[in-house]
Amino acid sequence: MCAPGIQVAVCDGAGILARQLYECTIRAAIDHFPAAAHSQRMGSSAQIYPYRAWWGLAACAALMGVIMLLAPFTPFELQPRAHSFDYPWKLPDPTAWTRAIAWTCYALHQVGIWYLIYRAQTLRPGYAKGLHTFNVQALALNGGFVLLHIAQTKWTYDALAQDVPELTALLSVALMLFVILIMENDRRGMFFGKRVPFPQAIGEYTRKYHGYYFSWAITYTFWYHPVEVTPGHLLGFFYMFLLLLQGSLFMTRYHVNRWWTLSLEMMMVLHGTTVAYFAVAGLEARWSHFLFGGLTVFLITQMHGVPFKRWQKAAIVAAILMGAAFYYTSHIEELARIPRILLVRYGATFILAGLIWLIIRPFVKRRVSA
Repeated sequence: MCAPGIQVAVCDGAGILARQLYECTIRAAIDHFPAAAHSQRMGSSAQIYPYRAWWGLAACAALMGVIMLLAPFTPFELQPRAHSFDYPWKLPDPTAWTRAIAWTCYALHQVGIWYLIYRAQTLRPGYAKGLHTFNVQALALNGGFVLLHIAQTKWTYDALAQDVPELTALLSVALMLFVILIMENDRRGMFFGKRVPFPQAIGEYTRKYHGYYFSWAITYTFWYHPVEVTPGHLLGFFYMFLLLLQGSLFMTRYHVNRWWTLSLEMMMVLHGTTVAYFAVAGLEARWSHFLFGGLTVFLITQMHGVPFKRWQKAAIVAAILMGAAFYYTSHIEELARIPRILLVRYGATFILAGLIWLIIRPFVKRRVSA
């Protein structure tokens, strides 16, 4: 064990190193685009840089390649789960150093992306077909911290899971799904294309400020897990990379592309099903709940937000119903769980909408009176 003074000095050094990494990644991104540096100095976001959707997907795939090249990561023997939320991927003997590294990296990542979101909202640019300067910075920031997390896992291993329960990461993402249903209600409706008559301000405020919550849920979940190569971790990290990519493209046309956002929503169904199927204990029998519960929400709500033709909708409905009939014929006792899943999903969405209204109502009244 190190003396307390040495530990403090090491933690301070870690903070300085992380801050320098952040500054270097941002400076490198701007220096790579001279026009961006000029735009940054002028406080303008008028410069637009080219971007193609496949570039981001290729970058996410490349990061997955880095993970596979550096595997394995676990420096100890995993113990079986004692219960469903007993997260085994954490050091059996953590130190103040391993904890400080994980929390410092997370905090710098979180504050950095929040600042860039605030910067974008302050500049108020239009939605572009390419990248604004702050998008380049966000991509550099997220990409840099992804590589840092991979290296940090290889070095000290522990993530935030050592200090906070797994349920916090699960609920942060679940709440994000409820917010999406509220935010998209005005555009695609809640039930078979029909919108729920929430007060208009609820949709306006969630669309304006959702980035702060979404970035917290994604960044927190990203740093909650150490990098691992189990099926659930691999699919989870690839999904996180896609969400970090989406969270870097705010104020661009790519960010609001309906096929892209629907794909991200459906990836959650795939990820939840995979994690449940490969769970060590407790959830392996519940993969069908995640799969068919998610697909039912797709049929009720999400499918109606993109321009499917009538025959395409009919084919999708038929395929899902056939798959469900095939499974539930031999698992009829599980069929009753689908209504419960829907009740929780939509009930929680209505409760959250009510809470949002209670929070924003004073501000709406003040705006109207002004």
